[in-house]
Amino acid sequence: MGSEILLLDSWVSMFGMRVRIALAEKGIKYEYREEDLRSKSPLLLKMNPVHKKVPVLIHNGKPVSESLNAVQYIDETWKDISPLLPSDPYYRSQSRFWADFVDKKVYDAGRKIWTTKGKDQEKAKKEFVECLKVLEGELGDKPYFEGESFGYLDVALIGFYSWFYAYETCGNFSIEPECPKLIAWAKRCMEKESVSKSLAEPQKVYDLVLILREKFGID
Repeated sequence: MGSEILLLDSWVSMFGMRVRIALAEKGIKYEYREEDLRSKSPLLLKMNPVHKKVPVLIHNGKPVSESLNAVQYIDETWKDISPLLPSDPYYRSQSRFWADFVDKKVYDAGRKIWTTKGKDQEKAKKEFVECLKVLEGELGDKPYFEGESFGYLDVALIGFYSWFYAYETCGNFSIEPECPKLIAWAKRCMEKESVSKSLAEPQKVYDLVLILREKFGID
């Protein structure tokens, strides 16, 4: 399929990482354009006028916004290459349910860890670990969330792994003792080139978080 693909993204976005991974899994070549989120480009504002956020996947001039939506679009458009969503409608619905859980629960709890301190931060840490334990229960003893193969829910969650170091360092806690199976899963995912080359470096994420905490007057 001949096509022009452009990704408007930010290197630190765990949501953008999803789209990068999905494209890499499919072996799709694309142009990457880094957005300055402090001064958003006219193209970003034109292609995502509602939310004005990255990532935005632009395929032959047509924008696809919101990361999970973009991953599903990629999977459906190039459905014969490394399918991500299960073929069975029920299991597909379950993958979407848990991806929604990641967006609504994991993201908010993780953000609160680095944007708060004191009692609020302690509460956020507890909420975050509880969310990860729920996901760990869903993972069970499977190598990947959908089973034997790397799939949609793995793509939805693994980007957060690049932020774990920042969460742990800001919150002064360790995730692995609480969720060893989940960390083992993350390390397994990182063995895939599509993942390791798409994720931000944890130290760089933490360095940015320190700058943001100072800017917001948290420290």
